[in-house]
Amino acid sequence: MTEYFGIIAMFGIALAIGIPLGKYIAKVYSGEKNFMDFISPIEKLIFRLCGINPDKEMDWKQHMVALLTINMIWFLYAMFMLMTQKYHFWNPDNNPSMSPELAFNTSISFMTNTNWQNYSGEGSASYLTQIAVLTFLQFVSAATGMAALVVIFNAFRDKVTDKLGNFYNYFVKSITRILLPISFFIAIIFLFNGMPQTFKGKDTIKTLHGDIVKVSRGPVASMVAIKHLGTNGGGFFGANSAHPFENPNYLTNMTEMIAQWIIPIAMVFAFGYYIKRKKLSRIIFGVMTLGFLLLVIPTIYYEMQRSPIITKMGINQLSGNMEGKEVRFGTIASAFWSIVTTVISTGSVNSMHDSFTPIGGMMQLLAMMVNAFYGGCGVGMLNYFIFLIITVFIAGLMVGRTPEFLGRKIEAKEMKIAVMVTLLASVVVKGGTAIAVFLYNSNPVSHAVWLTNPSYHGFSEMLYAFTSEFANNGSSFAGLNGNTRFWNFAGGLAMILGRYLPIIGPIAIAGSLAGKKVIPESAGTLRTDTLTFGIVTFAVIFITTALLFFPALCLGPLAEHFSLN
Repeated sequence: MTEYFGIIAMFGIALAIGIPLGKYIAKVYSGEKNFMDFISPIEKLIFRLCGINPDKEMDWKQHMVALLTINMIWFLYAMFMLMTQKYHFWNPDNNPSMSPELAFNTSISFMTNTNWQNYSGEGSASYLTQIAVLTFLQFVSAATGMAALVVIFNAFRDKVTDKLGNFYNYFVKSITRILLPISFFIAIIFLFNGMPQTFKGKDTIKTLHGDIVKVSRGPVASMVAIKHLGTNGGGFFGANSAHPFENPNYLTNMTEMIAQWIIPIAMVFAFGYYIKRKKLSRIIFGVMTLGFLLLVIPTIYYEMQRSPIITKMGINQLSGNMEGKEVRFGTIASAFWSIVTTVISTGSVNSMHDSFTPIGGMMQLLAMMVNAFYGGCGVGMLNYFIFLIITVFIAGLMVGRTPEFLGRKIEAKEMKIAVMVTLLASVVVKGGTAIAVFLYNSNPVSHAVWLTNPSYHGFSEMLYAFTSEFANNGSSFAGLNGNTRFWNFAGGLAMILGRYLPIIGPIAIAGSLAGKKVIPESAGTLRTDTLTFGIVTFAVIFITTALLFFPALCLGPLAEHFSLN
């Protein structure tokens, strides 16, 4: 029972923090006075040094040009640093430079907030690149998603406008007033609970058996704080938050869980505060929470069951399926984490997802395939916005009215963009998996290094990889070896498409709607802040995801489930 109280407490604390944090975030982006105004001189200095006028308004196209340009610069910077890291200072363990294809994949991965890792952090990255590249990108990628979402906020706050604020202003304030101060507080909690924060190299210990073991350490606490707060997920160690230095105890486990939740929740409520439609934000949060519960409950249930294969070995599994899970967290907390991290698109792990039951793994896949229940920093709401537009269009046709959202007509242009963004996920995920399966079967000898598991589970591992990369999640079924030329480049392409097109699409729609004349509400207006509309939105999300991905799930986790039983 204690474990159940633990997960209820995590949700309650995250919500208790997220609602007031959303109000604060709305004040930050709207330029209202707040308690972090003392940082204003530093922000002004940053703008002055960069030659940026933060008061210059941009339309949606200018926002996208700024976003894509600065992301390209970060990509080139990261590639250079990772390919030259063997020459860096703060490299006490003499970790080598990354190969061009691995540096390509890693740079894209952290730039897109995915943090898919085809390397083991403690053995493949210097302390300098862990800080100046990977941790740096975890801050700026999260701030990029948050700044992009503000364009949506502005589009529906004003009556008719093509002036949607300044990208750089929102970007800088996302870091200085939201991400940095909260990360600092979280890192302090980690430090007091034994998480390392040092520039010393490997330590040497002697085990009880008399063996000499080299133990990696480094500036861990600072990276883990933004890893979760920014919904990044990339770990300092290869085992991620299953590593005792990256997640020492149940308190740090709760802190990491809550940290990755608070900004996605806060951005939902910030939307309501910002455009002064709090009821709409509550309906959105309700839909997201319903979807989350329908994913987490089956996962906990099936992970609490005994594994049929281990049962046949005569092993009594009193705690359910403990394979790949840490004893200090247990089955329930690990199963709960697995859905939180895939729903939110953090991608960090405190257990090995490859060892979950087939249904548990399928729930993780579904969480990423939907990619709109909470989601990452900013982008979760952007993905939900696409489903919102589709729902408005369908519901408007059902009641015989021209579809409109917050007084703006939804026309052919907006629907075409929404449908293309929705279908893109299916094309990339299923198309990429199909190519991988074809290549693997066409030359199983040379591609044997890809998979450690055959049959249905091997298919699930490849499906999970493309799903995780496109959803910018970063978690994996660890039975797949991603550090090959195909997976480095194919995964990099999936991450680029999964990051930027679902950002550009919603913002293009918002920019189009912002310039339209607002239609006053009347008795026949389709209200979007009602329980009925929320239920219809959930139905659209459920049906769309099922139509796009259910056949692939049948070939992987569902086939594996029925074969085991």
